[in-house]
Amino acid sequence: MSTPEALQRAASSLQHTTRQSVAELFSKDEPITVGDYLLTRLSQLGVKSMFGLPGDFNLGFLDLVEDHESIEWVGNCNELNAAYAADGYARVHQNSIGVITTTFGVGELSAINGIAGAFSEHIPILHIVGVPSTVQQKNRPVLHHTLGDGRFDAYTKAAEQFTVAQTNLMNLENAASEIDRVLTQCITAARPVYLTLPTDIAKAKISSDGLKTPLVRHTPPNDPGAESFVLDEIVKLVELAEGKVVVLVDACTIRHDVKDEVHDLLAKTHYPVFSAPMGKTAVNESYERYGGIFCGALSRPDILETVKTAKLILYIGAIKSDFNTGNWSYTIPDSAVVELHSDHTQVQFARFPSIGMKHLLPRLTERLKPFKPTGKITVPRTVEQAPPDPSTTITHDFLWPTVGGFFGKKDIIVAETGTSSFGILDVPFPDDSIFVSQILWGSIGWTVGSTLGAALAAKQLGLGRTILFVGDGSLQLTVQEISVMIRSGLTPIIFVLNNKGYTIERYLHGKTRKYNDISNWKWTTILSTLGGVEGQTCQSYTVGTKQELTTLLNNATFAKADKIQLVEILMEWDDAPRALKRQAQLSAV
Repeated sequence: MSTPEALQRAASSLQHTTRQSVAELFSKDEPITVGDYLLTRLSQLGVKSMFGLPGDFNLGFLDLVEDHESIEWVGNCNELNAAYAADGYARVHQNSIGVITTTFGVGELSAINGIAGAFSEHIPILHIVGVPSTVQQKNRPVLHHTLGDGRFDAYTKAAEQFTVAQTNLMNLENAASEIDRVLTQCITAARPVYLTLPTDIAKAKISSDGLKTPLVRHTPPNDPGAESFVLDEIVKLVELAEGKVVVLVDACTIRHDVKDEVHDLLAKTHYPVFSAPMGKTAVNESYERYGGIFCGALSRPDILETVKTAKLILYIGAIKSDFNTGNWSYTIPDSAVVELHSDHTQVQFARFPSIGMKHLLPRLTERLKPFKPTGKITVPRTVEQAPPDPSTTITHDFLWPTVGGFFGKKDIIVAETGTSSFGILDVPFPDDSIFVSQILWGSIGWTVGSTLGAALAAKQLGLGRTILFVGDGSLQLTVQEISVMIRSGLTPIIFVLNNKGYTIERYLHGKTRKYNDISNWKWTTILSTLGGVEGQTCQSYTVGTKQELTTLLNNATFAKADKIQLVEILMEWDDAPRALKRQAQLSAV
């Protein structure tokens, strides 16, 4: 009789053989299941974690996921949080994509807010949906998770609004090419795509031949004639600017993979560079010609004055949303701006379609080298410091400069919409750190799920600590995802700003209204409630004075971040960062 140990070894050996054969099939032109073809493609793209929840229409596919040699299944508490996690994963793992798997109807619709946010902010995510069999889709019975009226395509039509490509794998003849098509769109457009996987297709066999050709971002070359004309026009404007040129980087500098090209431009021209809020950490902030965050009327006065002195702005990867521009308060005339985008270039008032910045930037850099403007514009290098205040209460004026000294190289710093995302903008970040925030979409609670994905990606890439700043109101929306962090052995530091409600909403409208109040939770019990063991696998703190916060930040054991930690910061309900107060004045309802 076989012993349990022998059976376990045999099962392990069989599983290893199965995994190995799946990984090697495509090199031998042998058939492969549709599900394994998809997983191999994801592995080739660097995906190591898949988020989501099981449902009866995706269980067969999840068998393949769980048995995969390099992709880990990360089960979430709900689909919305899973979408947030996929978003955070893609933001940190910038050469890969986020992946979420849900079930038909009830699961995928729960995720759609997270997918829409990723679309809004240019984040590449694959949304896999397990759906009824091809026979059921053709016969359209009154099936659970449907609307009961035979419209099996209703959810796909909803997904079309928030994804750049969709496919329903209804036959085996084009399954491989359709998988390749939507994934190529995902990495090229840096936006979500949608793929439905019927129950009878997931484990059906197809050729593995397509896997020999790797998927790449499809960045078509610019038309030579049009590109030459655009370059000439930009160079003319630079000459007229007499060296008073400023570079402004924004989110799509990161999303569309031109950070290296921008760094080369700055090194060879020595132009001063500023960042829009969504572009923070696109450029290392220790760079001697980096001046800080430019956000229109929300900017520090020295930054605002410096940018105003420029005669030409080279605006790279712009997303000109209200919170990213100080409610569109730039007051820079279009005649003084050149915008470089992934799919077009805007020179003053003229738009040039299909002249993308990936190919344009290196050629522009070579043309501008003769115009190196050393000393033409002085860059402000003010370091944010806490103003003198005899009070012991932790204020936003004290908090953000103080935590800035706690950050280290390669840290992932996540800031929730509201007090955190506004307060942290002027804090200098160390080199190679990554700023994660959802400034355009602004779905409160997003950072908690996003922190899960970000922390996993950071662990896989060997990056620094993952540090989350979130308000008490936002955390109550998605707090259960902390349990997945604990189960996954992740060790983020979570700073909870306990200010008794929705501070950003208070400043926008209804400052003393009870609809902006929330229940006060016992925050230092959350980690143990969600599966941690206090003092062993987790640690919780409450700080209510400046001295308590400073002492904790200087504690080497705390800074080591070898276990998940939560810090409740007690703050006044009506205190807010300077930038948030100004934004509220500009956009109050």
